[in-house]
Amino acid sequence: MLPLYTQANINHLRGARVLKIVDIEEARQARFPAEKSLIWLDQPVTDLALEQFAGAVIATSRPVQDISGITIENPKTEDVIAPGDVIRVQEGSSRISVFYRRGSNSNTLMATERCNSFCVMCSQPPREVDDHWFVQQMLDTIPLIDQSEKMLGLSGGEPTLLGDDLAVVLHQARSHLPETVLHILSNGRRFSDPVFCRMIAAVNHPHIQWGIPLYSDDPGQHDYIVQSHGAWHETVEGLYNLARANASIEIRVVVQKSNVDRLSELARFIFHNLSFVDHIAFMALEPMGFARTNHNDVWIDPIDCQEQLFEAVSYLADRGMNPSLYNFPLCTVSPALWDFSRQSISDWKNVYLPECEECAEKSNCCGFFRTIDPGWTSRSIHPIEKSPHPEFEEAE
Repeated sequence: MLPLYTQANINHLRGARVLKIVDIEEARQARFPAEKSLIWLDQPVTDLALEQFAGAVIATSRPVQDISGITIENPKTEDVIAPGDVIRVQEGSSRISVFYRRGSNSNTLMATERCNSFCVMCSQPPREVDDHWFVQQMLDTIPLIDQSEKMLGLSGGEPTLLGDDLAVVLHQARSHLPETVLHILSNGRRFSDPVFCRMIAAVNHPHIQWGIPLYSDDPGQHDYIVQSHGAWHETVEGLYNLARANASIEIRVVVQKSNVDRLSELARFIFHNLSFVDHIAFMALEPMGFARTNHNDVWIDPIDCQEQLFEAVSYLADRGMNPSLYNFPLCTVSPALWDFSRQSISDWKNVYLPECEECAEKSNCCGFFRTIDPGWTSRSIHPIEKSPHPEFEEAE
């Protein structure tokens, strides 16, 4: 687990900058603008070599002298940054924030902290602040991301609250990352406005999937979970409008105490009314934010909802739909559901417990969120001694 920030000695910096870390070879190829590049020096280099890249700024883990551009020296945690990453630095601060990490399984851009829902288990509680600067930050970051990146997340808060600026960001992504899939987390409510939906669809980005939560087939139950009256109807209408625009849609169901007993009904509702969706993710809670505050109201041990999970997942799978389990360690679910389990936890917040060290399925398991503690630990946690999947044993 690598954090997304570190500290370093930063010199000759004015204002705030979003920068791409490149090695000498990438600098020679000039794939990224010199004024937005940090040359990574992990080996001796001649003054002549540096002169070739005059105008580029320099990042190094060793002292440098006679460099007039920005220098970043002696990162406190050196592994946090590496060539290929996109970082942000600010005048007067020693902090380096990582916006994009080459090779990560979970690069996500923050769109806003604002939200029009107030979910009882939200891992990142919204704030009603003026954070329009996130838009420019995304516009600065996107051109510096590797064009070979397969997927890029966009999250919040609620990204659709950006309004027209969301379309500007999507145009930037289409221009600079035409082959990269954008996975955008949204509550879907603003798409109930057909004018807004058409405006976003008009960007004509070829690779967007919208991850939209639907927590129950019961409008009242969903509205309680998101703490907003009428939200269910807005979300469902938004889903239909997105479908009319031929959007790719993922339904996200956070499994918690208040909705677990209606998972089967929700699965039936999705099949009969939302059969156009591409994926349905049943997700275990992340122990952060409002989830911690409302622990007693939301937490259910995964081992206690196996029957409901199996009924919902198997119902959808048997009818040709595409369900998955996210954030459920394999030892907390029935082996009958393992084929649906995904390694879904972002690498920068993914940990394994001591019990996992002897587990035969560790390499196939999602593990845990780094914020796990005894209050969020299933009583079923244990090392699995032998894989029930013969193909895994043969691969070893």
